[in-house]
Amino acid sequence: MLSNQEVNMARRELKVIGISNSQTQSGAYALILGDSLSSRRIPIIIGAYEAQAIALHIEGMQPSRPMTHDLIMSFFDSFNIKLKEIVINRFSEGIFYSLLICEKKGKVLEIDSRTSDAVALAIRFGVPIYCDEEIIDKTSVDIEIDADFGEEFTADDDDDNSASKFEDLSDEELIILLNESVEDEDFEQASLIRDILNKRKGDY
Repeated sequence: MLSNQEVNMARRELKVIGISNSQTQSGAYALILGDSLSSRRIPIIIGAYEAQAIALHIEGMQPSRPMTHDLIMSFFDSFNIKLKEIVINRFSEGIFYSLLICEKKGKVLEIDSRTSDAVALAIRFGVPIYCDEEIIDKTSVDIEIDADFGEEFTADDDDDNSASKFEDLSDEELIILLNESVEDEDFEQASLIRDILNKRKGDY
């Protein structure tokens, strides 16, 4: 197990920045997480239900009946399980993997979780969201933004951000397009281009 000092060096804390409609998957959303110590942003594709669960809590809206994440929170409280933090610990083939770091009677437990569920629970319990720095380096877009929760971060709905249209471009052309996407605050397209460049370098 890593020491506290090693964990702090290897991981960075993320904050929920906002949610936008996904341009690559119909009916999905892009959850934007931001590095708390820099301008790097990570877009994560999540489902409509998970997006609603995150948005409702952040906006202070209370549904008439408990949602699944509220039920889990009640379960944890009833059985004296403390959620200490969540960690985004792996990124593979476009999917982010996370762990719930829990404690019960002094014993620390790690529970595998979808990242969307982990974030929904983190904001309910008020615990930090951490991410391995290597994952941030591979998946983030570096940009300065000042936006409220719920603001659209993606380009117009008519834009096609499918990865296939970028595959035939040279590295130099992709880098130019990446810079343009960052300037336009099109997080999702920038993330797709970054993934293609990383794959060509053999980073994952």
